[in-house]
Amino acid sequence: MNPESPSGVILDAPLKQELETRYLAYALSTIISRSLPDVRDGLKPVHRRILFAMRALNLDPGAAFKKSARVVGDVIGKFHPHGDQAAYDAMVRLAQEFAVRYPLVDGQGNFGNIDGDGAAAMRYTEARLTVAARAMMEDLHFDVVDFAATYDGSLEEPTVLPARFPNLLANGSTGIAVGMSTSIPPHNVGEILDACLLLIQEPESSVARLLELVPGPDFPTGGVLMADQAERLAVYSTGRGSLRLRARILKEDLPRGAWRLIVTEIPYQVQKSRLIERIAELIVEHKCLFLEDVRDESDEKIRIVLEPKSSRLDPEMVLAYLYKNTELETRVTINFNVIDQGRPRVLDLAALLRAWLQHRFEVHGRRARFELARIGERLHLLVAYLLVHLNIDEVIAIIKEHDDPAPVLMRRFGLDREQAEAVLNLRLRALRRLEEMEIRKEMADKEARAEELRAMLADERVMWAVIEQEVRQTRLEFADPRRTELAGTPPPEVVLKPEDLTPREAVTVILSRLGWVRTVRGHEEIVADKLRFKGEDTLLMAIKAHANDQISFITASGKAYSMLADRLPAGKGFGDPLTVLFNMEGGDPVVWMVAPDPEREYFVVTRYAQGFRILGADLIASRRDGKQWLTLKANDALLHLHPVRGQWVAAISRGRKLLVCALEEFPLLARGQGVRIQYLLSDEVLMDAITFGPEEGITLDTGKKQKNFIDLSLWRGRRATRGAMLPHGFLAGAVFVGTGVSPWEAGKGYTREMF
Repeated sequence: MNPESPSGVILDAPLKQELETRYLAYALSTIISRSLPDVRDGLKPVHRRILFAMRALNLDPGAAFKKSARVVGDVIGKFHPHGDQAAYDAMVRLAQEFAVRYPLVDGQGNFGNIDGDGAAAMRYTEARLTVAARAMMEDLHFDVVDFAATYDGSLEEPTVLPARFPNLLANGSTGIAVGMSTSIPPHNVGEILDACLLLIQEPESSVARLLELVPGPDFPTGGVLMADQAERLAVYSTGRGSLRLRARILKEDLPRGAWRLIVTEIPYQVQKSRLIERIAELIVEHKCLFLEDVRDESDEKIRIVLEPKSSRLDPEMVLAYLYKNTELETRVTINFNVIDQGRPRVLDLAALLRAWLQHRFEVHGRRARFELARIGERLHLLVAYLLVHLNIDEVIAIIKEHDDPAPVLMRRFGLDREQAEAVLNLRLRALRRLEEMEIRKEMADKEARAEELRAMLADERVMWAVIEQEVRQTRLEFADPRRTELAGTPPPEVVLKPEDLTPREAVTVILSRLGWVRTVRGHEEIVADKLRFKGEDTLLMAIKAHANDQISFITASGKAYSMLADRLPAGKGFGDPLTVLFNMEGGDPVVWMVAPDPEREYFVVTRYAQGFRILGADLIASRRDGKQWLTLKANDALLHLHPVRGQWVAAISRGRKLLVCALEEFPLLARGQGVRIQYLLSDEVLMDAITFGPEEGITLDTGKKQKNFIDLSLWRGRRATRGAMLPHGFLAGAVFVGTGVSPWEAGKGYTREMF
């Protein structure tokens, strides 16, 4: 026996069962009573209690403000047994014009700002209801909704508000419950009510039809919604999804061709100060090479100024980078998860609107029945008042002669107890105001109104006509212009790189034999004898490129190191060693330099006749450590790395064998060793290889003479074969015009004759 137990009995229960039961109770409480809004009024319990408490304090739109602390005190003391700060935070959000599309609380004082600053303490701020909040609670005293006891049973509170204003979609809602969440963006109330009018007239209207009137969210902070009809239809038909929202950015032209970007609207729920900090971080960390400065020139309106480094930059490219790397573009999550008929459900747009209309139908029905009952009570009394007026002298005599006149009046005039008491409770001054015409007129008006109400309750079409008239009046009262612009789906996302945002200026990249690199402006021919190098260093390669080209440096081991030409050292000095610019391994010299076109194919040739095709993009390394793209056999070395110029390959061996084969026989690889180009004897190496088109042929050069060959049928074969002998007069040193051995190999003393 347990003396502390009410029943005095201790029951054993499995721990697992108890945990499940209690956790489910907690989860249900969180879902229903805290996190998800009711589909009818769009409010969570805390918001509903705040509005109801403010109504009880008579904080109507035209009334004087009262301290927020007074409101919060009533909320937590009478209705919401939770922390005062949580209740105040909820009230603050209802007052923030940048957080809710149609504020329900009219705040006076510091209620926070779009920079993310919090509101002042509740003792410093004041509040009252807005017109929209008053519409939410209209007719509440007509028994139009159910009331329930408060947490301590001392008072009653409404379980839902009448909600003449369509708050759920107009202001939206967010919340995280146990195992589920909700995210409903705000919409334009005029568009919502237009869709409701359509549903009243055409109840079976589809979501697609409704989207013609409610095309998408309408955020208090504006912005540009980037979504086409198909995207929006998919989201609003399923009740789940996301839509892309961008800031509104204008290009402001300045004198002498200069320009700058002005941000006038930012995405919903993005803090302006944090957004500016993020852009500034990109500039400071040299990740945003095209912006010079970012400034906040906002007052009551947002104005963020983005200064480009050069007026020659493309504004669209700059914006594309900012959209990808900052909160100038966000994804708005949509999840129409609401409490419908006492349980959580995900609804589509049509179901949300129908639920609100059905709620209004029930509100009007309950009000009609309430009003009809009050009219009946009033008519009941008016009958007695009329009798009193017609028999005033006799009534006064009965009252004077009897200590308990009520039974006498009931017997004499056929009144009931309620009527008799009403007559006796009339003041003397009221007796002189009783006029037969006035009483009969009021009775006629009441009976006419009762007839209207009975007709409305008897015929749904009449009821819907009344609701339609009310919706039109609500629209006239609250509709305003759309703030968020609707735009189609943006073009496919471009992955921007630094080269995309660098001006295209002609430069020549100079690489020395000891691995020093520098750039000079222009595409003038480089004369090696006029270049200055350190000590005994000499020229290895010089290529013509542009400032926005990636320059790849290929080492003897087959690794590639890449850097934007604009970032390479410039000027007339010696430049910088590549070992400073990259994390290069010691003893791995650079043997080739190229400015690869990412979309073009290149043909790779080694001394031991290995070859393959590779895209220029695969020759670009994104890390300072470089990337291994070529696998070499023992003692093999890179011979050529040239862009593909045709669909045929010609190769010459040291044994004077020429082979012509199709380029398609060579695989397109991102990295690897390649396949055999030409069969070589054990003491042979490849002299040269070239890609060409059949119409141009090939030109052979021995250093003493050149000859062009168009008809190459004698030397055609499949790759990895021996080929046929060169024409008479061409010795082992013959190569193709326009090519030659690797400059590194040439620098080591190799000559064509040696091959």
